[in-house]
Amino acid sequence: MSGQSGYPANEARAIATRFAVSYLNWDEDNPDARPQQLSVDLAAGLDARGGWNGRGKQTANAAYAGEVTVDPGGVAAVVDVRVQVRPFTRSGRNWVGGQYSWRRVSVPVARTASRVVVSGAPTFMPDDRAALPDNMPEAAAPDDDLTAATLKDAEAFFSAYAESDTKVAAVTAPGVTIRSLGGTVKLDQLKDWQVYIGNDDERKATAAVTWDGTGDTTLDQTYTLTLRRTVAVNGAQRWQVAAVG
Repeated sequence: MSGQSGYPANEARAIATRFAVSYLNWDEDNPDARPQQLSVDLAAGLDARGGWNGRGKQTANAAYAGEVTVDPGGVAAVVDVRVQVRPFTRSGRNWVGGQYSWRRVSVPVARTASRVVVSGAPTFMPDDRAALPDNMPEAAAPDDDLTAATLKDAEAFFSAYAESDTKVAAVTAPGVTIRSLGGTVKLDQLKDWQVYIGNDDERKATAAVTWDGTGDTTLDQTYTLTLRRTVAVNGAQRWQVAAVG
């Protein structure tokens, strides 16, 4: 089978990601480690030095693979991978770590009869910022009355969402399971809450939340939620969270 169809894209991403991490890791105090790691995924017969001159130190910490572009022949492909790296500089006998940054590399791979292998050295690619497209969907019109009526419920939800699954279950719509953040953060404040016009049973909403983290750290995040109208046995109506995101 040729082309994109049938290409083992998930395996290609896994191999390319592991190779990109090995490729961007080097340490002149342990120069043999990098070639050994590269050889795990590099096609047999290719130079495992990967272009490194054997000097300096850098670590690769996290990596994320994106698009797999397959050659029309269906054998070769390139995988787009982002890798977080940290350079080090020598200070006497010690290494001093620098600032973390991101590198984007294009990793060439090939499909063999047994597995996907890396077919050559990666190349650096630019990763420029881009503006939002002009055809972004517009938000629905705000429902100010329902926004005000559900504000306290929204605060209760995010307080519970930060703490535990049990507390979240008590404030979400019946039949819905939403996992909590498990106490990794606490709610500092609900900075903004907006429910939008929709039908009588389900609405979209957005919430701007400030989380308390470790020590004095706070972090602002914005969530999109789905609200569902529920009716109690006594006829009382409420809007409860049915989905986050």
